[in-house]
Amino acid sequence: MSKLIIKGKQRLGGKVSVQGAKNSALPILAATVLTRGESLIFNCPVLSDVEASVGILRYLGCVISREGATLVINADGICRSDIPDGLMRKMRSSIVFLGAVLARTGSARLSFPGGCEIGPRPIDIHLCALREMGAVIKEKHGYLDCTAPEGLKGCKISLSFPSVGATEDIMLAAVLAHGTTTITNAAREPEISDLADYLNKCGAKIYGAGEGVIVIDGVGSLNGACHTIIPDRIAAATLMSCAAVTGSRIALTDVVGSHLASVIPAFEEAGCTVLCQNGEIDFRAPQRLDSMRIIRTMPYPGFPTDAQAPLMTAACVAKGTTVFIENIFENRYRHTSELVRMGANIRTEGKFAVVEGVEALYGAAVEATDLRGAAALVAAGLCAEQNTEISGVKYLERGYENLELTLSALGADIKKI
Repeated sequence: MSKLIIKGKQRLGGKVSVQGAKNSALPILAATVLTRGESLIFNCPVLSDVEASVGILRYLGCVISREGATLVINADGICRSDIPDGLMRKMRSSIVFLGAVLARTGSARLSFPGGCEIGPRPIDIHLCALREMGAVIKEKHGYLDCTAPEGLKGCKISLSFPSVGATEDIMLAAVLAHGTTTITNAAREPEISDLADYLNKCGAKIYGAGEGVIVIDGVGSLNGACHTIIPDRIAAATLMSCAAVTGSRIALTDVVGSHLASVIPAFEEAGCTVLCQNGEIDFRAPQRLDSMRIIRTMPYPGFPTDAQAPLMTAACVAKGTTVFIENIFENRYRHTSELVRMGANIRTEGKFAVVEGVEALYGAAVEATDLRGAAALVAAGLCAEQNTEISGVKYLERGYENLELTLSALGADIKKI
């Protein structure tokens, strides 16, 4: 089992590129199931979640090769419609394969997904939508047995919540369905638009991605295409948090500033200067941060739940009190007990967390229990006095490509052992 050893109180500086977006890569990889011919996916990060998706694709019959940040995928040889339990359990977003496999093969058999234990991710929204499109789904013994006896058919679907996963699943099912599908109250995240861009390059007809209503006209077939995955806005927010807690100035390249429109004001409220132009961010933090008053997670374009944990570390060393309200996942404060172990002053109750800033955190042996919580502990280790030892690095590797090397390039003293 790997661990990270971080020597604290090291100021960061320099310029680094932001990796491709994990939350775009996973649905786009699932989307290749729908295509004929070869797809080239550029800027695809090397992550354990991506490798889990590649494992699923290979099991289904795809031929895949990687060269650096480029994946070459040929789905012509797909010969299966089942996904084993061991592959499904490796990541939470594996359910996105349901719509794609069902649309490609006419059937799908897969178990319920696994991944970080950050609270329930109900898939009833997915299943209800697919049933409206003509799928017959039986749930038994932990598996979903799905068929489409008369093919999938377009329809009007109104989501009770703008679920990213459900929106993606419906899009993947609808692109090859008969007729037109309209999704109302659709998720608006940039990753939804990125998925639509790839599918449209393949020959799909998707309109309105990134808005509350998405219209998909079904087509007869899709061909492979070349596509570059967007930058990871959560990785960018994490690096900004690392600079913020260390009073540093860094530059991030390959970013889309508009994707961070809800995060940047929080840093500015904390006293940071954030300048976005020409795909770069110049980020400067004061010697000590101010509190951020209230951070309320919401569906996009609101503050992202995935950025909540790294921002909480910034609040831990800020002057004053910051209140966090977690509206997306009910078990997203698991990192707080480890931050308290490092000297943070945090009280949680339900979806609320009250953070009283302290002058300094202290190095300790801590354990990550989920992806974004791991990132929060890395940021804490960077600003803590003395050394911090973080176990549970496998969670960090689900969403951050060699984060220790990226931070080392900025001057951090961090090693993976």
